[in-house]
Amino acid sequence: RAAAGGMVAPGVRMLDIDPVTFDRAYNRVANSTLWFVAHLLYDTSNTPVFDARSRREWAAYREYDDAFAAALAEEAAPGATVLVQDYHLALTPRQLRERRPDLRISHFSHTPWAPPEYFCVLPEDVAAEVLLGMLGADAVGFHSRRWADAFARCCVAVLGATYDGRSVVHEGRTTVVSVNPLGVDAAELRRRASAHDVQSRLPGLRDVVGDRQLILRVDRTELSKNIVRGLEAYRELLRGRPQWRERVVHIALAYPSRHDLPEYRAYTGAVQRVAREVNEEFATEGWLPVHLEVRDDYPRSLAAYGLADVLLVNPLRDGMNLVAKEGPVLSDRGLSLVLSRQAGAADELGGHAHLVNPFDVGQTAEALHAALSESAESRRRGTAALAEAATALPPSSWLAAQLASLAD
Repeated sequence: RAAAGGMVAPGVRMLDIDPVTFDRAYNRVANSTLWFVAHLLYDTSNTPVFDARSRREWAAYREYDDAFAAALAEEAAPGATVLVQDYHLALTPRQLRERRPDLRISHFSHTPWAPPEYFCVLPEDVAAEVLLGMLGADAVGFHSRRWADAFARCCVAVLGATYDGRSVVHEGRTTVVSVNPLGVDAAELRRRASAHDVQSRLPGLRDVVGDRQLILRVDRTELSKNIVRGLEAYRELLRGRPQWRERVVHIALAYPSRHDLPEYRAYTGAVQRVAREVNEEFATEGWLPVHLEVRDDYPRSLAAYGLADVLLVNPLRDGMNLVAKEGPVLSDRGLSLVLSRQAGAADELGGHAHLVNPFDVGQTAEALHAALSESAESRRRGTAALAEAATALPPSSWLAAQLASLAD
């Protein structure tokens, strides 16, 4: 609609994609297949099932990616550098190279990458096409060495490529594999947090928290974010450690995500149900244990970071997770981070966080107890170390690192 209506910012070219093609490519393949593979989300006793419909959807994904390749080929100057982002456009590097071999092309994946034995739930030709599409780039990047190595191992297993720890070589072509863990821009984040729309949310949040400790989480209502198990861990904390009842409050800021897909609508419903159950079990006249807000309110999230005593980030798998980095940077008094080992951010932040197995509700409950029990001085020291790690590669440096990988 923006493309057809001319509502386009200078320097931006919008593509007019057929709605059916878009739905099949974006919703059915990218977000319901490739995302599920990357995050190991399938219940493999029942899903996925690849049939005639999935073949039509895959053809649409190929067409969708090719539309971007065609537009890039038209727009790019001779010898230009092109940075392709994420799993929605896995085929685009190869499609672009076939049109414009003069270009320097990179592809960056913001998701995790599945190990070969899971990646190969995809049909063999589809798995190969995804990998060959990305290997059309001169460099591919990931947030974590774990994801980079998993990608390379898939190339070896599926394509028969070779990998020396730095580059994948296939049929005479070399693609550099780089690791560039995106951080946050502390100055910009603090500037944004000082704005009126953020500061105006603080009184309401303080009223909710009162003199209690605050466990905060900020997520999209996305299956991989593991919100339900986080709420179950909080329930187990209140059951097993009754001393925390009425002394802690859990604010869960949940951003609606992909509600055009039935799995995501159902998951949001499950989150709301468990939050309601916790409140029904433990609430008293003056205390509501869980405050769940399912809405898009970024200023409220920024304000809440400053008040948090504990930040819970427990994804099943995550390419990076910037919430784990934003919280320490904006903490006013120091916070404790409870962090999933399966988040890419754990590579950098794990030494100063309470690391948990995201499937282990009991361990997560004990980590919440340990985090709530930390001294103020311990939190201040830990937060300073977390903030330093979180800002090691801010967006400008992250972009420069991608460009540098093309220069190698």
